[in-house]
This record gives sequence, structure tokens and C-alpha cells, in this order.
Amino acid sequence: MDSNKIKRGLGRGLSSLIGETRIEPQKNKLSISDLVPNKYQPRKIFDENSLNELTNSIKERGILQPIIVRKSNDKQTKFEIIAGERRWLAAQKAGLHDVPVVITEADDLKSLEFAIVENVQRHDLNPLEEAQGYKKLIEEFSYDQEKVSKFIGKSRSYISNALRILSLPDEVIKLIENRKLSSGHAKILVGLENANFIANKIIEKKLSVRQSENFVKIFKNRKQKSSNTKDANIMHLEMSILNKIGLNVEIKNKKNNKGKITFEYKDLDQLNKIIDIVKRNY
Repeated sequence: MDSNKIKRGLGRGLSSLIGETRIEPQKNKLSISDLVPNKYQPRKIFDENSLNELTNSIKERGILQPIIVRKSNDKQTKFEIIAGERRWLAAQKAGLHDVPVVITEADDLKSLEFAIVENVQRHDLNPLEEAQGYKKLIEEFSYDQEKVSKFIGKSRSYISNALRILSLPDEVIKLIENRKLSSGHAKILVGLENANFIANKIIEKKLSVRQSENFVKIFKNRKQKSSNTKDANIMHLEMSILNKIGLNVEIKNKKNNKGKITFEYKDLDQLNKIIDIVKRNY
């Protein structure tokens, strides 16, 4: 089998990828200490609660699905995990000494493909980890976005949009990695010149994704306008109100200091919130 052939990973599933490599016919058991993590593992964050649930399941029923491994290129006596790192971690927490494995021959590209397919199929990757996996295929294995889209089984525009999250400043990416910002927040910040400032405001104000959308709308609406279009004091007032109630507001003030103030709401809950604020204060 030509290892450079484009594989339709998600279109055919993990079992098809396994079928493209030589596998030792018997299932094996290896000591937990004989295994090392996949250096191409795109998944960086393992949810602690989910891991504990898997640990309890393994204590009761054992490991039902073998871990797929290959001989390590870096450590001659070790085997590198291709798929099943979460099961390996849970097995350690469960106190197991050895685990069932399937040993396969796979190069670095195949190892990365295995890891991406397993995680994406199970929706285990957050958008940042998914994008970093695609980036590795592009930068280290000469894939282009079209080739990635065929392998993953998703549109080229999906891959392009997924990769955009990596355009965020390093400071913002670290906030996502440390779970101070959710993936929903991250998507809002993509393309903003002041993403770092807004990210910190979102954390400081503990804004939900919806509130964050309203927050950044002020900046987007004024991105193309001259700084002289609206008085800085008026813009400060708008920002103060947004920070206070989490809803987008626009103040139009004329030269004679007459004007109007407009609140934007997206559902009845937000409308009721505005009405309650007015009733409580007037």
C-alpha cells in the first residue's frame, strides 16, 4: 500500500485507516510503562470529569477497545500510542499494570492521520486543537487545504475557517489553552485587531458568548468610521452601558444635545431585561 496515497479518513472511518497498515495478527498486552504518548497527538486537553468516568468504567469492565500503537522511533524499547491515549491515561488512574494493544506499522504521517481521525470522529477536539492538527498536516507533511478537506471529509471552506483561529494573537491562544476563554468566545475574536484587549475584557466582565458578541459589535460597527464621526465621550458612555448590562447600545447626540438612545435586543429575555432596568430606576 502506498503510504503517500491520499486517504479519505473520516469518509471511511478509523477501521479503514487501520486496514491500510500492516498489523500483527494477534492482539497483545503491554505494560502501561512500555507505552509513550503520541508526539503528534492533536488533543492537548483531557476533561478530568470525563477521564474519571472512563476510569470507573475500566475498573468495572476493563478496556474493551485495544489501544493502537507503533514501535517508537525515539525510544527503542517503547511503543508510541497512535490512538487511545485517553484509555491509557484512564488505565493508569484505574491502577492497571498492562493494557490490550494492537501493534501496527505506521510512519509519522499515518500516526498523525490516525490521531486526527479518532478525535474528530468522537468530537474530542476543541477548535484550537483541531486547527493545530490540520496545520501539522499542511506544514510538516506538505498537505494543502484541498487535500486536508478530502482527507477529513469536510468542505475546503470548513478547513479554511477552522484554521483562522490560529491567526489569533499568542496571548489569546494561551487563554483558550488554559480554558479561560471558550471556543465560542474564540470564534468571535477571530479577525479583530484588538482581540487581546477584548479577550481580557470578556474574562474581566465574565461575559457569555452572546454578551461577547454584543460587546465586539461596537468595535466592528465603528471599524471603518473616522474617529471624528462620534465624540469620544459618547463612545465611552456606550461602552460603559454595554459593560454594565451586556447589551449593545447606540447613542446619537446632535449639536443641540438632543438625540436618541437605542438598545439592541435579540430575544424576549433581553427585551424584558431592558424593561426591568427602566422600571426599577424610573
